[in-house]
Amino acid sequence: MIMSSFLSDDDDYPCRVVINDEEQYSIWPQDRDVPAGWHATGFAGTRRECLDHVDRTWLDMRPKSVRTA
Repeated sequence: MIMSSFLSDDDDYPCRVVINDEEQYSIWPQDRDVPAGWHATGFAGTRRECLDHVDRTWLDMRPKSVRTA
């Protein structure tokens, strides 16, 4: 789930990877506070680097509650 309405389409835009309690990933601009319900993972870089990191990391897209049920 990419929150693109807040992001530039510029692949060099500075972002960070965030995750929610259901272990769903997204990216968020580095210059904005992380929204409620989301936590920074510690990975930051360009928009493209963050999207690539999410692609490599988020292998099972089912929410945590579904995976553990």
